[in-house]
Order: sequence, then structure tokens, then C-alpha cells
Amino acid sequence: MAAEVASQPDCWREAATLAGSVAGLLPEPGARVAIAGCGTSWFIGQAYAVLREQAGHGATDAFAASEFPLQRRYDHVIALTRSGTTTEVRSLLAKMRGVSPTTVITGVPAEVDGTADAVVDLSAADERSVVQTRFATSALALLRTHLGEDIEPVAKQAEQVLAEPLAPELLSAEQFSFLGTGWSVGIAHEAALKFREACLFWTESYPAWDYRHGPISIAEPGRVTWMFGAAPDGLADDVRRAGGTFVESGLDPLADLVRAQRVAGAIAARKGLDPDQPRGLTRSVVLS
Repeated sequence: MAAEVASQPDCWREAATLAGSVAGLLPEPGARVAIAGCGTSWFIGQAYAVLREQAGHGATDAFAASEFPLQRRYDHVIALTRSGTTTEVRSLLAKMRGVSPTTVITGVPAEVDGTADAVVDLSAADERSVVQTRFATSALALLRTHLGEDIEPVAKQAEQVLAEPLAPELLSAEQFSFLGTGWSVGIAHEAALKFREACLFWTESYPAWDYRHGPISIAEPGRVTWMFGAAPDGLADDVRRAGGTFVESGLDPLADLVRAQRVAGAIAARKGLDPDQPRGLTRSVVLS
């Protein structure tokens, strides 16, 4: 996991280059789009959906593959799956055949052969670790580039994050709550999942504006509230008054996610856990 986390800036640059050659396989501006995945892929889909709408490219929804509303019609459906073998994603693609054009973004193209109308080969960012990091973030880098963004400044921020020491108050914390607004809500959900997977930590995630509506009650000394993107006015003060540690970096949320991944890995090492083989998880969830 540590090596794959560290490789992300270069993976993002490669994904950005790939975006130009696969543009015809991805949704056109104005198309009504849905993106589906499981776990990490779903959260990355949530981020992309908001970014696409903010860019003016059209209505975009994100769903857990198992909860896709089959009664709705879309101009294009994207499936995001690192392994290509996830049961719920493959089931959805089978149901979408002949209904909506489909594109799969995957790390193992051979596994999705014949399941979709188009395949985006992101195998350069595939991973050995069960805990997913660089594949998902590279998929988002590719999609952001397709929306017209320049990913290079984000890659440079991530390199800065990788070079800096981790703050001791993060490594010694007992609990984390991750917050976001807009597209970074999906990033917050993904960060929380990384901590649960990699170091078996109690983590929660919320839209930042909703955090005051109950969840802030758990803020106290030894606990961290981590904001991806700009925090609502006064939120940091509210958390600090409760004794909690408030984290806000000013970085692009994707670059700040790299820091969260590093913290999760460091806590796993402190606890003697192996994030490459987390408890109860496998690289792909294949159901009978």
C-alpha cells in the first residue's frame, strides 16, 4: 500500500495523458450520465458526478451498483471497477445491455471483455494491495482531465504531501470524522473507508454543513475532524471549542486524500496490521 500511495502523482499524470486517447469512450457534454461502482469506486463516482455537473456537462448521478435505479434512463452509464470481477457491477452491466451505452473503467480489461460497449484500460494504475488507493484516484484524475481540468497542479500538491512528515496529533488520534462539500463529500467518504479498511479505526464521514446537525457532539480531545476543501465559516471554531482537533489543509481534496492514506497506513503499522491483507476483505467481492 505504501508504495502504491507514493506512486499516485505519476499515475495521475499517466491517466491524464490517457484521457485524450479515450475521450470518445467517455460521455459527451450534455449527455445524461450515471456512474456506478462499489465501495471506493462508488465514492469516486460521487465526486465525479458533482464535478461533471459543476463543469456544465450535464446531469450526472452516482450509485452503488447494487442500488442502481433500473427504471431510469441514461444516455451513458459508466461502471468503475478495479478488478472487473465485482458481482454487483457485472450484474448491472448485464442488465444495461441494449438499454444504455456503457463504458467500464478497469484495471483488468480481460475480466470485462464483452460485458460493456467500451472499456477504458487503466491497468497501469492497478494494485497488489487489497486496500485500494492509486487505481481509484487515477480514475478520478482521468475523469477530471476529460472534464477539462489540469491535473498537474494536483499531482505537484500530492508530491508535496508525500515529502512532508505526518503530524503527531494525527498519528495519535483515537477517532476521525471526515467532512467535505460538493465533490469532496465523496472524497471524505473514501478517506473514512480507508481508515476502516487499513487500520480498523472508528471513522465517520459527512457533508460539512450537516456535521453540526448532531455528529459534532462526538468532537472532543483526542479526536480529529478533517475537512477536505474549504470549511464553512465557524466550523473550525466549533470543533475546537469542543476540544477536538480540526484539520484543514487548503490542498486540492484529491491531494489531501493522499495524506489521509498515509496516516491510515502509519496507524496500521503502529497497530501491527497489514493493510495489504485487511481483516475480512479480498481484492474483489465475488458473490455466489
